[in-house]
Order: sequence, then structure tokens, then C-alpha cells
Amino acid sequence: MKLLPQNPPIDHDRVVAAIAAAERRTSGEVRVVVSRVPAPDPIKAAQAQFERLGMTQTAARNGVLIFLCPRSHTFAVIGDRGIHDKCGAAFWQDLAGAMSARFRRGDFTDGLVLGIERAGALLGEHFPRARADQNELPDKVEEV
Repeated sequence: MKLLPQNPPIDHDRVVAAIAAAERRTSGEVRVVVSRVPAPDPIKAAQAQFERLGMTQTAARNGVLIFLCPRSHTFAVIGDRGIHDKCGAAFWQDLAGAMSARFRRGDFTDGLVLGIERAGALLGEHFPRARADQNELPDKVEEV
């Protein structure tokens, strides 16, 4: 989707706190990547980052990546096959639409937090956190 200015203000601390809160309810993993390199195809770029980050290596294949590319004014939200099989394409489209509304208003942190919260709720519903669950991937905003 085309929406982002080249250098959107993002409150990394709020985004990381949202990731940690979402992951307290689920065995799933949520990551955020901000690309400083243009990506004409944000889904393809997100899939490459998903692989690079090792998100396909989670035990339940239940990772979610929010990929922002301000230079291309685009973003993508993708999930691994474990979570995608549970929610289907409509969930990702609805989620991207809700995030887009926030991004259009310039609320980039709020858009990310909304996406993380909704993805976390879905993950929690289908992949609740087990007592022995460990955080498989770091909770951070990665800039590439």
C-alpha cells in the first residue's frame, strides 16, 4: 500500500512495548522492520526480510512481520503459514486497511501499535502462550 512519507516519526519504545505486550499472550512472534531502501514490491521485500530474520524457523510457524518502506511509500503485513492458515487473506487486508487509516493521518506509531495489537490478539486466540514458551525472536524495531 502506498502511504508513508520518507522518514515517518516512529516511537521505537512504544512499538517495542506493544510487541512485548502482544507476545505475553501468545507463543507467536511479531517483528517490525523499517527499510531505508526503496522496495517497489513491499510484499516481496517483506518475504525476503521474513526469511532473513529467521521467522520461518519458529516452532509453530506463527510469526508476523510488519514491513515499512518509507522511501517507496509502502508497507506490508505478512504472517507465516501457521497463522495464515488460521486467518486467511481477509485478516491481513483488514489489518492493513486499519493501519493505513492511521498512517494517512500521520500516526505512524499508532498504526504500528494497532497492527501489533490486532496481530497479537489473533496469535493469542490461535496460539496461546504456554507455561514453558520462550521468546524465539528479539522484540525490537529493526532498521535496514
